[in-house]
Amino acid sequence: MSAEELERMSQDSIGDIPGNGLADIRGVTIDTGLPGTLRMLRYLEQIRDPYNFLCDNTPVHISFVNEEQELSKILVRYFCGLKQ
Repeated sequence: MSAEELERMSQDSIGDIPGNGLADIRGVTIDTGLPGTLRMLRYLEQIRDPYNFLCDNTPVHISFVNEEQELSKILVRYFCGLKQ
């Protein structure tokens, strides 16, 4: 899998991918005895698209924000917003 393919996958919308084109993460197995790089490669082979996959028939899209905020500050702001 190339960097270009990963970039394209990160931009895909979960709605644009047919459900049968997504791997179910519950079927992914990781051999913890392998070195980290090899574990990552085996994961990518099984999941096929690390940004879009299924979890118990529920489509999941993962994205990352390019901001350097601490998770604790984001959670505090979120929960304070719920109180209002």
